[in-house]
Amino acid sequence: MAIKTYKPYTPSRRFMSVLDSKDITAKSSVKGLLTKLKATAGRNNNGRITSRHKERGAKKLYRIIDFKRNKYNIEGKVAAIEYDPYRNARIALVVYPDGDKRYILQPSGLKVGDSVIAAEGGLDIKVGFAMKLKNIPIGTVVHNIEMHPGAGGQLARSAGMSAQIMGRENKYTI
Repeated sequence: MAIKTYKPYTPSRRFMSVLDSKDITAKSSVKGLLTKLKATAGRNNNGRITSRHKERGAKKLYRIIDFKRNKYNIEGKVAAIEYDPYRNARIALVVYPDGDKRYILQPSGLKVGDSVIAAEGGLDIKVGFAMKLKNIPIGTVVHNIEMHPGAGGQLARSAGMSAQIMGRENKYTI
């Protein structure tokens, strides 16, 4: 995911940058992994305006992301890299041998055709693999971290975000 910067030949172009979309490979999304989210337009549950000057914006479909990665010891192949209008990170479509399709957050370096797998441990450290923190070596850079086992990823999920495993103390990983 490269960032394209423009030359400042006008005041509006100064400091302007956009995401390069060369890495996006999908033409359309998987319908079973899409759902509608109603835009609130600045209104609360009573219909009253709580945040002024908000409008609806463009219609968007929410992509259901697999933050839990609970399909253990089954290798999946990355079929496509897609744009997600609700987040600043790209998403990857993973197809499993049983025909199941899921979206995951695309880590840096993951390409179409790569293999991803989730397991308790005992795997090599590769891009896109998911393991328990207690089985990952100290000093490894990780993303999409669960606060509690089985809760789904909650930390370091945005584009470019990562965390480094600094150490272990009893049953906790720092």
